[in-house]
Amino acid sequence: MTDVRCGFAAVIGRPNVGKSTLINSIVGSKISIVTAKPQTTRHRILAIHNVPGAQIVFVDTPGLHDRVEKKAVNRLMNRTAVNALRDSDVVLFVSEAGHWTRQDAAVLALLESCEAPVIAVLNKSDLVTPRERLLEAIAATAKRREFVEVVPVSARRHENLDTLLALVAGHLPESQPLFPSGMRTDRGAEFQAAEIIREKLMLTLHKEVPYGLTVQIERYEAAEERVTIHAIVWVERESQKGIVVGKGGGVLKRVGRAARLELREALGRPVHLELWAKVKANWADSEQELLRLGFDSP
Repeated sequence: MTDVRCGFAAVIGRPNVGKSTLINSIVGSKISIVTAKPQTTRHRILAIHNVPGAQIVFVDTPGLHDRVEKKAVNRLMNRTAVNALRDSDVVLFVSEAGHWTRQDAAVLALLESCEAPVIAVLNKSDLVTPRERLLEAIAATAKRREFVEVVPVSARRHENLDTLLALVAGHLPESQPLFPSGMRTDRGAEFQAAEIIREKLMLTLHKEVPYGLTVQIERYEAAEERVTIHAIVWVERESQKGIVVGKGGGVLKRVGRAARLELREALGRPVHLELWAKVKANWADSEQELLRLGFDSP
């Protein structure tokens, strides 16, 4: 029997508790985009991390909402998150240290039928003061379910992540690695380009507009001297298109500039990026359109 372990660790929690930041901090590179807006993560994304004697395949998931969502995109994201539990060997239930909400309780209720061991991860523990409050939060969390462990961490400051990794690795089955040692994610360059563009849009735009748009790569050509990317920003209404484009095209130019700079650094060569904003009415409420635009099948 091999001594090497390998398996899947689903990262579950309500929106905005820092799931993607946690995974990015562990892996040491930007696997998932991060903004302060809830449900920035829309897809199931694998992040592969190797530790001595184990390969951990983290499954980043959209934040779970406890209410019935009206739009198909939200229902699809909820199903994507729930489905990630089925094939996982261990589950990381992420909440915010010292800030328990009704949505946290609803997510925890979904784990009642989960057979995999569940580790409670209290993120943003560095923000809890005095220290007694953090100890109280750990004790309160431990009473909510029979967790295999309650681990306070700070993804932002990389605090206590080694402890968490050791716990996760210990609950994985004995298996040879599933992915090459240098592989960081299952998502390709086109997906990552679309996500970086969407991140810049979400950081630039306000209110409901970021939730009414998605990004589709129409052309991706990687040559030795530069990468050429043509992308469409799909919105649901003509009024949203005007906001995305901005006066004199200023908003789209600013977004394109920010995305191009990050893509150039990530790809290690110049990037020629062209963006267009187009209207596709009710794309977010059609599962057929969502699948065509690259969303995970239910």
